[in-house]
Amino acid sequence: MGSIAGCFQTDGSFPQRVQVGSAWWFNDHKLGMEKQLRDLANLSSLAGFIGMLTDSRSFLSYARHEYFRRILCNVIGQWVENGEVIADFKLLGQIVEDISFNNTNKYFGFGL
Repeated sequence: MGSIAGCFQTDGSFPQRVQVGSAWWFNDHKLGMEKQLRDLANLSSLAGFIGMLTDSRSFLSYARHEYFRRILCNVIGQWVENGEVIADFKLLGQIVEDISFNNTNKYFGFGL
């Protein structure tokens, strides 16, 4: 799915017009989320990912979003410790902020 999604990029207004979606229902656990983040990093631009979305259980989903953000930071931190990505904390912090909020805001045009 990640490879196919990368084939449908359009006008350049957003890095990933077609999103794979978050590890939800069947992958809504630590290993599933880590695998998805690694797959996205290997197959496309992780920095353009819109992150964890929610559904009708919004109020109860706050803890899941926090869990996702902790896993995201842990995966990126492991890459830094392993020397797989440069320890540019300003850049990595921006990527985490974008995945956690900015990309979704821009992708859906919320204007927040």
